[in-house]
Amino acid sequence: MPTNAVRVDGIQTLSNWQAGYDTASSGSSGSASGASSLVATPSLSGSARQFSSDYTYYGGERFHVSFANDTVSKNFLYDVWVYLNSSVSNVANLEMDMNATMPNGQTVIFGFQCDGWSNTWDYTTNAGTPEVPVDRWLKSDQACNLQDWSQNTWHHVQVAYSRDDAGNVTYQTVWLDDVEQDISATTPSAFALGWGSSLVTNLQVDGRNGTSGSSTVYLDNLTVYRW
Repeated sequence: MPTNAVRVDGIQTLSNWQAGYDTASSGSSGSASGASSLVATPSLSGSARQFSSDYTYYGGERFHVSFANDTVSKNFLYDVWVYLNSSVSNVANLEMDMNATMPNGQTVIFGFQCDGWSNTWDYTTNAGTPEVPVDRWLKSDQACNLQDWSQNTWHHVQVAYSRDDAGNVTYQTVWLDDVEQDISATTPSAFALGWGSSLVTNLQVDGRNGTSGSSTVYLDNLTVYRW
């Protein structure tokens, strides 16, 4: 970590978390709903955030928060602890994203998830142009299976990525419980969305079956480093 890196920690404790159904997920409007709150148990810091979701037909619920303003930083380390209970059996994908705006106003989306269908770490790309975007998931060759994560315990997830001046993102490395997995993929990821200069992080929980279900996920010590 360079000495000039800016650190924002305790992001899970911020009061401006919001939730909403992800229209890009399966199902129709209202196929998922959710809420979040701070809890003392389970937690590492004494103040973890609980994310509760209900879904039908594979719907996805996205939770998001703005935590800083920065259009200059190009390198990021996303660092979080994740706690799963038995409801993980209802979770298909666990998506941990970040959005950052460049000086030209375009938003770079750092999309990253543990994919429960392919059992891989996935990352996003813009297969179109910033003005006419086509948001797609690409699969890495690195394994990730949420159903193999131990339940009722904390797991440490760290993801390193960077961008260039054109909005090309390099997904470098992911660590799960201190085990390093090399992604080493560079792909376009700039979107002309007009979202402003906020740095935003998202947690999305996608349903696993075609009828209905619910899940609870906890995050603690959510920290983002940037430089």
